[in-house]
Amino acid sequence: MAEPLALYIHWPFCAAKCPYCDFNSHVRERVDQGRFRAALRRELAFEAARAGRRPLASIFFGGGTPSLMEPETAAALIADARALFDPLPEVEITLEANPTSAEAGTLAAFRAAGVNRLSLGVQSLREDQLRFLGRRHGAAEAVAALELARGLFPRLSFDLIYARPGQAEAAWRAELREALALAADHLSLYQLTIEPGTRFAAEHARGAFALPDGEAAARLYAATAEEAARFGLLPYEVSNYARPGAESRHNLQYWRYGDYLGIGPGAHQRLTLGGTLRAARRHRAPEEWLARVERQGHAITAEEALSPEERAREALLMGLRLAEGVDPARLRARSGRALEEAVDPAILAACLEEGYLAWTPEGRLRATEEGRLRLDALLPALLR
Repeated sequence: MAEPLALYIHWPFCAAKCPYCDFNSHVRERVDQGRFRAALRRELAFEAARAGRRPLASIFFGGGTPSLMEPETAAALIADARALFDPLPEVEITLEANPTSAEAGTLAAFRAAGVNRLSLGVQSLREDQLRFLGRRHGAAEAVAALELARGLFPRLSFDLIYARPGQAEAAWRAELREALALAADHLSLYQLTIEPGTRFAAEHARGAFALPDGEAAARLYAATAEEAARFGLLPYEVSNYARPGAESRHNLQYWRYGDYLGIGPGAHQRLTLGGTLRAARRHRAPEEWLARVERQGHAITAEEALSPEERAREALLMGLRLAEGVDPARLRARSGRALEEAVDPAILAACLEEGYLAWTPEGRLRATEEGRLRLDALLPALLR
């Protein structure tokens, strides 16, 4: 039996561009919802015809701001996916949303459309920090949206950004406790970083603000794990915490290096076709993506078969982010390479000796707590 698929659907439009964001998101005064709905459905049908009738583990509406799409679009795509694939009994269907009053007003319609997991982009519960981050909602709106979502959706996640300018550990702990008390199933935590081409990149370059140094950011990260644990949330991935059983099944598909489809502007995918894992990406510009799908049924701009070395590297890059680590047997099955062939043996030995990596009793290779703090630096040296 074929492994289950995950399906990612990208809605590229936002009401405003956040100053820290380098995602494929675009602001438009008007969006032809009907044309984009038809194009997304057509691209999904194209991929389903190639993939075949496989089990479907999850659907994830990401962006951009997918809560700005018409709920009818989500309903149509969910219905198509259910018809084209074989959804697992508890298929996870996630929608990303912002906690503005306007978007909160459509949450019930998205629930009726079939969404059973909501991911709210809260980012902060402090008014001054929300303004700094360019968010369009206030703290009261965020709280109201969390409370509304808790009553509508069986599963709820929210995002927070930490390591903000001048952020003190005590203040961060207090803010985190407030958020976790409101909605304590799943937390995605992101360190504020300066991405090229963003408004923050220009402001940071001219000295408009400074970020906490590495040691201060590490203390904030450690404090997060302590506070999350008070509410029963465990760090199952570098940036994600969940109650046992509330982990994001969709994102686990990525981190465990399973197959996934990605439709919509700029979406990437990894799909096994004819026994070969193929990587594909789509045109990023929404209007050009739309024109290509209407003309030829898809907007793929590049597709290639991944070599065993590429597959092993990707599987390790993803899998070592997980608390459960990497299973060498699965790595070999997915890539055709043994773990010891995919890493530098001297660097692996040093990481084990320093306590950055460890073998579990089940024979998995995992990053320790200290290793997760240094993972971005360790991985380029470790992987061949």
